Amino acid sequence: MKKRRNQNKLLAAALGTAFAALGTNAFASGFQLQEQNASGLGLAYSGMAAAVQDASTVFWNPAGTALLPGIQGAVSLNYIMPDTKYTDSGTSTFAAFGNDGNAGVDALVPALYGSWMINPQWSVGLGINAPFGLSTEWDLPWAGQFHALKSEIKTLNINPTVAFKVNNAIQLGAGLSYQRLEATLTNGASPLIPGSVGQVKGDDWGWGWNVGALFALGPDTRIGVTYRSTIKYEINADLTFSTPALAALAGTVKANIKLPDTFSVAVSHKLNPKIRLLADWTWTGWDTIQNLTLVRTSGPLAGTNASNTALNFKTSWRVGGGIEYEVSQPVLLRAGIAYDKSPVQDEFRTPRLPDNDRTWLSVGARFKPSPNWWFDVGYTYIWVNDGPSQLMPNTIPPGNLVGNYKSNINILGAQASFKF
Repeated sequence: MKKRRNQNKLLAAALGTAFAALGTNAFASGFQLQEQNASGLGLAYSGMAAAVQDASTVFWNPAGTALLPGIQGAVSLNYIMPDTKYTDSGTSTFAAFGNDGNAGVDALVPALYGSWMINPQWSVGLGINAPFGLSTEWDLPWAGQFHALKSEIKTLNINPTVAFKVNNAIQLGAGLSYQRLEATLTNGASPLIPGSVGQVKGDDWGWGWNVGALFALGPDTRIGVTYRSTIKYEINADLTFSTPALAALAGTVKANIKLPDTFSVAVSHKLNPKIRLLADWTWTGWDTIQNLTLVRTSGPLAGTNASNTALNFKTSWRVGGGIEYEVSQPVLLRAGIAYDKSPVQDEFRTPRLPDNDRTWLSVGARFKPSPNWWFDVGYTYIWVNDGPSQLMPNTIPPGNLVGNYKSNINILGAQASFKF
């Protein structure tokens, strides 16, 4: 009986650590997905709030649909290939379990957009995309198995918008977001039962909003400003276990999560008929996530906290610059660079988010064989600064995890757009 009680305590601590890391890895800083179109990929997504390239402006700045004549649409796919490896310092509690291989999991990120200029003043739009997400998977066994094995976060964002053209110099826009978040997280359940795994899986829908404006400073220069609100979730999740010996601990848990708001200011400037420069500064309020409390709502310990884990995210920002060059009427080339600050602090970095500051280098092209349809492709390589692991909770599990992460990311994107 005493042994079972010890197992229960160990498992509760491990599961609390697992769920507390909900949503802490992706392919922009934090667990935000920057990859919302392919036409911006070749620019490292620089200046998107002012670019108005196609119907994807529904997401980047809803005011931009006021500048898109007729009915327009865009379908985008980005294929993201992360490489993430951990090297243990030899001082971790379970260092004998070794380092895992590549925890990066390839991901396909789709997006769909449409816009309709109802009349010269009013336009509407619709975006369906995934603004946040993650996918990592560490093999069992490894030194950090009681911190994380599999981490998967999926979002689905439905974003209708409306835009008003005040005059040729000013356009305004706004939209609503109805967004679903689904999380699946696993980790080693108990060191007393080798190979045992605990899983937390749950979802919720939340509401948010976004606004934007465009200002023309002349025929060749445009400034875009956009804001996207926070979204609150109450995640109701199931606790399950891979071994019958721990089945009595199965039940449900609840956690409240507030995804961050974002603010961006961008500029688009045409040097001449063939060359356009774009730049932006974007701020993300990741400090909405300081800790995460996991509350048991059923099971043998219902009504108690499984954990109250400090994450201590800090606000982050990114800055980027890009260039477009029209080689000929159907062909346009792009290049861009960006620097992206991470919200994760060294002492709170987990294997669910081996995240750190990163640099983007991108190239892309547009081929427009007809005024009514065109294609965009892009490629990005992201260098992620090495991220030290300094987790030392001094409890077993999850145990200390002291080492270093190395990561880099390749992204390929393709997009088809049309208007009529």
